[in-house]
Amino acid sequence: MTIFKAILLGIVQGLTEFLPVSSSGHLSVAQHLLNTPEDKILFLTVMLHLGTLISVFFVYSSDIFLICKEFILMIFDVFKGKGFKINNDHRKLGILIIIATIPTGLMGIFLKDIFEGFYRSQLIIGFSLIITGTLLWTAERVHSGKRNIKQMNWVDAVIVGLFQGFAITPGISRSGSTIVGSLFRGFNKELATKFSFLISIPSIGGAVLLEAKDAIAHGTGDMTFSILLAGIFASFIAGVLAIRTLINFIKKEKLYYFSYYTWTIGSAIVILNLIR
Repeated sequence: MTIFKAILLGIVQGLTEFLPVSSSGHLSVAQHLLNTPEDKILFLTVMLHLGTLISVFFVYSSDIFLICKEFILMIFDVFKGKGFKINNDHRKLGILIIIATIPTGLMGIFLKDIFEGFYRSQLIIGFSLIITGTLLWTAERVHSGKRNIKQMNWVDAVIVGLFQGFAITPGISRSGSTIVGSLFRGFNKELATKFSFLISIPSIGGAVLLEAKDAIAHGTGDMTFSILLAGIFASFIAGVLAIRTLINFIKKEKLYYFSYYTWTIGSAIVILNLIR
């Protein structure tokens, strides 16, 4: 492993984690093209996810601070005997993020072996990218909803969480799926985008923790600290750029642009695998 390859993989991870084009699918393809088997760079892959996680904290730092603050205050209220009160937007948002994480976590735990098997098939990745494009195109045809945080409920959170769970499939975009699920539930586009990125925190964080044990067991191989740092930094910078780019695209109602990309890449992967 070289610094150049680590930076390339970091850029791919950072951009595709938040742009609705599937990070798992692109990272798998990138590893294949760079001739870097996944079991040889498992530790780096985990660190790249950590870089993208940091980018969410960077962009949504104020929201995350208020959510954590309100969650702590809510716990204090319970211990003081004031009851379980959800009396403001950030407190409610924190609860809904937890609820959305439950179906995602259960799917990740109980269907892990099935999803991991998909990574060995470039054909499945190709078809999944085509599905991602179709979801994005369909969502863009849905008129922007008007529901805000006050109008959200636990059913909305569970459904968006299920959409996120299915995105464990390589080729299915996590950000794309959760934004699509949110739009289908009638969220306004600002809320759909914010909720998608915020629920990625426990999702990505949980994935990092689950994979950390295997990553440590495999060791770092020939990767030096500078190589790991270069990959993490590249993933972080690319992640910030991707988040801000997607927010801009959604505001301008151009989410469907990514459909053409995923359809093209997905079709190319399918065709190449069928003619081999």
